[in-house]
Amino acid sequence: MHLDDTIVAVSTPPGRGGIGVVRLSGSDSRKIAEPLLRLKQQLEAGRASFGELIDVESGERIDEVVVTFFEKPHSYTTEHIVEISAHGSPVVLEYIVEQALARGARLAEPGEFTMRGFLHGRIDLTQAEAVRDLIESQTMFQAKVAAQQLGGALSRRIQPIKKCLVELIALLEAGIDFAEDDVSVPSDSQILTAICAVRSGLESLAHSFAYGRVVHDGLTLAIVGRPNVGKSSLFNRLVERERAIVTAIPGTTRDLVTETVSLAGIPIRLVDTAGIRSAADEVEEIGIRKSYEALADADLVLVVSDNTSCLHSAEEEHLLSATAGRKRILVRNKSDLPQDATTGPTWDYLPQVATSAVAGTGIEELRELIVSEVGGTSAAEHESGFVTNLRQCKLIEESLTALAAAEQAVHDHIPHEMLLMDLYSSLRPLDTITGETTADDILNLIFSTFCIGK
Repeated sequence: MHLDDTIVAVSTPPGRGGIGVVRLSGSDSRKIAEPLLRLKQQLEAGRASFGELIDVESGERIDEVVVTFFEKPHSYTTEHIVEISAHGSPVVLEYIVEQALARGARLAEPGEFTMRGFLHGRIDLTQAEAVRDLIESQTMFQAKVAAQQLGGALSRRIQPIKKCLVELIALLEAGIDFAEDDVSVPSDSQILTAICAVRSGLESLAHSFAYGRVVHDGLTLAIVGRPNVGKSSLFNRLVERERAIVTAIPGTTRDLVTETVSLAGIPIRLVDTAGIRSAADEVEEIGIRKSYEALADADLVLVVSDNTSCLHSAEEEHLLSATAGRKRILVRNKSDLPQDATTGPTWDYLPQVATSAVAGTGIEELRELIVSEVGGTSAAEHESGFVTNLRQCKLIEESLTALAAAEQAVHDHIPHEMLLMDLYSSLRPLDTITGETTADDILNLIFSTFCIGK
């Protein structure tokens, strides 16, 4: 794409609405827009002007509009931007775009407005990714996290780590280049101390991805157990409405029932499954097979047991086998009823909570335990920025790998010239996270996931 072009696109969602916005960005945006408008006053930077959208051939009024002009470099793209807010008629918005194209503008590519802001230095790549995350957020917490990232929270957390690494590189470079001038060469212990500080910061960032991924992508939670232990009642409690059919007849649930809820701002897809047992008929067998499929896709499993009855060892082994290799929470349901003195295995190695889906007791404790098990962190962690996508995580891992090689080089007394190669290899991925050295094909891949007009 040519960055010298003036681009145009509808920046509001497709369809009809009260307001529709067409955005132009580029050096000719004002020259292209003004012939389409009859304004009460001339366009001024940073001010909204009321006027009319006109038919350029007849001069007839088409719509009333509000036009805002942002003068470079004080705009989203750092270029001249004109935004025309009309009524949200697709016909009117299409007319504005067509007239802009006829006067020399080019239709914007997906994410091109944000890409221009990035390429012109207004935002870095982590902030550009945060724009997309903010648009796609499903909960208020996701929106707040994206807003923090857009404000540079992750970049600010990476910056001191990079600074420490760059200072170490500069110290070694100086020792090599000016050895004849008696410039002091850092000792192995000094180098290792600096590497340790960088590694500590990077490992903390890498660990933040477990929670950042959950916040960004949400998770799937499967509710499993024997028939008639209260899985559907528990599902309804978490959803906070009667979503699943509940009866006293074992095996009522024959198909998967799903619903998405928000827990601590994390979108969680709940899946109520058929009771796991030896199937009584073909329909139940299909339902149980789907339960196993849901388990395969689940990030977290609620294993529900009946607190009033004993678990037979065979049933216990069946549930353990079905949920093996998954994060699990044992939910001892029906805790409001008398407990059977012969209640079976305690499963003490699993995090667990006692609930009553009927009475509602223990539900809040269960919600808190779910959030804790998926890696919930403190508010301070949220404020300091964390890794939210796989691209960032892989680059941090790449940096840590190179740093480990550098540390081993010190222990092996490898010459500093060779050690510097590993340190530079550790620095490059950090530059790539923020976009300072990112290849064009990676940039195109990232921005192609944006909507047109943003």
